[in-house]
Amino acid sequence: MSSRLPSSPRTRRTAAALTVAGLAAGLAVAAPATTAATAAAPPAEDLASRFTLAVLPDTQFYSRYSADQFLPRYGTDPFATQTQWLTAHADDLRIPFTLHLGDIVDRAGVEAEWRAADNAMRTLDEAAAPYSILPGNHDVLNSGVRDDQLDVANEPFNRWFGATRAAKQSTYGGSDPLGLSQFHIFEAEGQRFMSLAVAWNASDATLAWAQSVLDAHPDVPVILTSHALINVAADQTSPIETGDSQRMWDRLIRGNDQIFLTFNGHFHGATRQVKQNDFGHDVHQVLMDYQMAYEGGNGYLGLVEFDLTNGSLSLETGSPWVVQKPQDTLTSYDQPLLDGEHQRFSIPIDFRERFAGFAPGFTAGSADEPKLTDAARAILLDGFEGPDPISTEAPGNELDFVEAEGTLAHWRFNGQDGVVGADTVIEDIAGDNDLTRPDPADTNAVGTLWEDVTVQSTDVHGYSSDAAAVCFDDSSGSRFSYLTTGPDAPINEADLSQGYTIETFVKMDADWNASANGWSKALTRTGNRSQIGVPETRWDWTASPTALGISNLREFQYTSLDADASLGDRVNWSGEIMVDQWQHVAIVNDPESRTTTMYVDGAPVLRNATNVGGMAWHEGHSWILGADWTDDAARNGWHGCIGETRIIDRPTTPDEWLTQRADLTGFEVREAPSGELAADVSSVRFAGVGFPGAEVRLAPAAEGMAARADLSGAVTAVAADGTWEIVVTSGLTAGEHAVELSQALGARSIAPQRVAFAIAAAAPAPAPAPTTPAPAVPGGTQPGATVPTGAPAADVDGSLAATGGDSGSMMPLAVAASALTVLGGVLLALRRRRIARG
Repeated sequence: MSSRLPSSPRTRRTAAALTVAGLAAGLAVAAPATTAATAAAPPAEDLASRFTLAVLPDTQFYSRYSADQFLPRYGTDPFATQTQWLTAHADDLRIPFTLHLGDIVDRAGVEAEWRAADNAMRTLDEAAAPYSILPGNHDVLNSGVRDDQLDVANEPFNRWFGATRAAKQSTYGGSDPLGLSQFHIFEAEGQRFMSLAVAWNASDATLAWAQSVLDAHPDVPVILTSHALINVAADQTSPIETGDSQRMWDRLIRGNDQIFLTFNGHFHGATRQVKQNDFGHDVHQVLMDYQMAYEGGNGYLGLVEFDLTNGSLSLETGSPWVVQKPQDTLTSYDQPLLDGEHQRFSIPIDFRERFAGFAPGFTAGSADEPKLTDAARAILLDGFEGPDPISTEAPGNELDFVEAEGTLAHWRFNGQDGVVGADTVIEDIAGDNDLTRPDPADTNAVGTLWEDVTVQSTDVHGYSSDAAAVCFDDSSGSRFSYLTTGPDAPINEADLSQGYTIETFVKMDADWNASANGWSKALTRTGNRSQIGVPETRWDWTASPTALGISNLREFQYTSLDADASLGDRVNWSGEIMVDQWQHVAIVNDPESRTTTMYVDGAPVLRNATNVGGMAWHEGHSWILGADWTDDAARNGWHGCIGETRIIDRPTTPDEWLTQRADLTGFEVREAPSGELAADVSSVRFAGVGFPGAEVRLAPAAEGMAARADLSGAVTAVAADGTWEIVVTSGLTAGEHAVELSQALGARSIAPQRVAFAIAAAAPAPAPAPTTPAPAVPGGTQPGATVPTGAPAADVDGSLAATGGDSGSMMPLAVAASALTVLGGVLLALRRRRIARG
């Protein structure tokens, strides 16, 4: 067994529940879990023979941005944090071995990146924690050739991580003649396993070497690692075979029953598949690569539990980097655990049966380990408080956004459904910078139709209150359309030297592809760099001064000039962006810090621009949506949709962005009836202040006194000056009234304010003086007398109406008194007749 390292002390705090808005690159969100501080000891029946295999996917961006991004911000980088955490918890998780999947660095020829990687991996060396490592395509000087065509003597991988360094590990078995591939045999739970690490673009000679290793160790189960095997589809779920995976399968995997598990990186995302080898046995293949996610992968690594007693293999994906970040730096992307379909799973493997054909003596070790995946989750959640809650919610209607001071232009598409024709005007709601569409015949576009550009309202970003977008169909390098500001639009000459914020919502079509749509632009400040003082460069010297678009690797690229054009451009890059998914992009330039920061759905990207303040521009040139501008002409049309877009003349913070909701808390009821009002009141008035354009709604109180039906349902709009009033003239009946007034923007409203008052009852009419009825005529009715018959009062004299109150059918008091008088006379006449008859 490998030596076990003591775990470091940990501060024990309660982990808070996680609140998230959304995640990048298809990452799933971890469900709340029990913390290590509160986890109970496992029952005896849960103990088994278990160990954990650690997996480090592509670390290239950690190495590349260690010195200029991570260290200045955090004092360390994710790569170094990963290896420190693995050594600290090797005993807790029973980690005998670690696999690195390649792309150790991003640029093989940059010494600083290798130093950062060396610093991280040296932690494992010094802790005697063995590992295998292999070069990926970014780790070799020419990734386009087979490994046997490289000048291996000059390859940086061999200098930093070749056979000489590998040989110092207790598990090392040997390297291929090139020094780029290696194998190790490690022990876990009393059994031996092999890690066979095969270099990028392995030649036939390298595969022959790998076969010789297997032949020399025919009774050892093998875990194969190579940088590129299976790929993942655009749905970020389905596995895809590649040329590498099929070649390796046919040449090495299928014919060697020892290989039961493979890992690879390279392709952005996570997926897995199971294939049957020539012996009819399962081979499990796993892809794991997070380099294009937030912060270059955000420190996610794989922890694979082997349960030899119960026959299962379980994966957890977690980030030691996330849990050590300062609380005030956390975003909704900072989750310690990922629980997606291919990020957390368990599969049954009867190891003894699976290995019986080549290792009949394979057996489980002592059943004395708890469930290690649970332990890993508990360790990662121990003390993690989670990011601050996200307050963003869906908009109630088209007015539900924050108006930002300094807005120069704000283009919205609501109400423009259909083809964008020659007469269509996209209004700038903040100024005089309306957009129109040039006639395709007047551009150098090829094959463009008017029908290529439409406004639709069926599919928009969930946090855009505009509820509409303009979509560009069939776009490519030569077929394009665009919307443009007019020649005299004020925004054309906007001086943004004091900083700026550009916001937009964008989506690539589902059929986007790199060859036709790579390097297209969504938003461009047109002009020609070569004419405004930019030094001549190899690339883009005649491009526009500023543009936001997408690269051929589906990365957002924002390129812009400093206010001093002679300094050249500065570029921001996002991670990989998925097709057919809306993204909110905010570009914030702050001259004080001389930074331009790109935010994608609220999270800052890793590769941001520095030493830049403001924006240079080419006088007399417009802004356009939907295309690039190079060599004084449009090209490279945006294949997808663009939502509302806004330009502000200062740097802003997220609370001012279009993803935030309007502030409805300023609603006040300043005038309202109160106390008891006179019985003859003919109207009541409610008035106050609120959000301009919002609805003020009057409704019965939710509880307590019931409002009269006629005193509810009134609605008014808050005026442009922020005032509102509701005057009620009906339903003002005697009794108590309780109503609630609330302010709303469509479906979103704030808590109502309650108003209670009463209306006095009317004084009763005086009763008429009693009269003595004339004697009744025997056997008949007194002439002129009114006899009650049980009919309503209105039926008695044809004119009396029912009173208000709770019984609308009661007779007026005067009518009732008269009826009693008549009844008394009838009873008196009957009594006299009985007396007369003795």
